[in-house]
Amino acid sequence: MRAIFQWNVGTRVLELGRRTLIMGVVNVTPDSFSDGGFYIDAGKAVVRAEELLDAGASIIDVGGESTRPGVSEPVSEEEERRRVLPVIRDLNRRRPDAVVSVDTYKASVARAAVDVGAEVVNDVSGFRWDPKMAKTLAELKVGAVLMHTRGRPEEWKSLPPIGDPVLMVKRELRQWAEAATLAGIKRDHLVLDPGFGFGKRLEENHPLLAHFAELQGTGFPLLAGVSRKSFIGRMLARDGKDAPVAERLYGTLAAETALILKGAHIIRTHDVRFAVQAARVADAVVASGG
Repeated sequence: MRAIFQWNVGTRVLELGRRTLIMGVVNVTPDSFSDGGFYIDAGKAVVRAEELLDAGASIIDVGGESTRPGVSEPVSEEEERRRVLPVIRDLNRRRPDAVVSVDTYKASVARAAVDVGAEVVNDVSGFRWDPKMAKTLAELKVGAVLMHTRGRPEEWKSLPPIGDPVLMVKRELRQWAEAATLAGIKRDHLVLDPGFGFGKRLEENHPLLAHFAELQGTGFPLLAGVSRKSFIGRMLARDGKDAPVAERLYGTLAAETALILKGAHIIRTHDVRFAVQAARVADAVVASGG
C-alpha cells in the first residue's frame, strides 16, 4: 500500500496516494530527446498542454531547457524565461484549474514562473546546481520536486559505476531533502524523484525499478519519470539496436505500471492518455491490497 500524503503547492493541497497523478510533459525546446522542436512555439505548446489535460493529466510540466547529454546546449536564464513564461501565463489564463509545474534548476526562472501561475517547481538537480534555489523555494512556498542526479549532463559518460544504485539514491535523497528542509522548505511541499537515467548507466536503472518500493522509506511522496528513456530503448533492443524513441511506448507503460505497484504517487510522462489507463488498472490493484 502507498502512504497517503497531502502535498501543499501553495494555493491548494493535492492528495497523493489514493490514485496516481499523471504529470504531462510539454518541452518548449528545440532539442529534447522525445518532443524537441514540436512545441517551441508558445501557442502550440499551450494547445499541447490542453490536449494533455483533456487526456487526464493532473499536472502539466513545462520545460525550457533540455538536459540531453551530448546534444543539448546550455540555455541562458533570459532565453529560458522567454520560452516558458508565455506558455505558463497563457495556460493559467485558459485553464485556471490546471496545476502547472516549471521544469527548471534556475532560481530566477522558478520565481518568474511562479509569478505567472506555476504552482510547482521541478528541479532535476535536487536544488544543487543553483545555490539560490532552496532558499527561493522556501520563500515562494510552492510545491517542489527534488530529483536525484549524479553530476552534470556533460559528465555522465565518464562517471564511475554505482555499486548499489538503490542504496545510493535512497541515502542521497534523504540527505538532500533534509538540507532542503533546513533551508526552510516545508516537508509537506516536497516530492522526491530518484532520477531515472540522470547520471545512471543504462543497467543501473533496473535495480531502481525493481526496488522502487524501498524509496518509500524516505518518508516523502514519490514521483517517477521513465517515459521513453534510453534504458527502456536498450531493454527493447532488437538485432543489437536500441528501440527508437517512437517505439518505446509499451515498454514505458510496463515500467510505469510497475512503479505504481511499487509506490509511485506521480508519473511524469509524454503519453498521458495511455498512462492514465494503465494507472487506473494499477491503482485498482493497489487499492485491493496488491
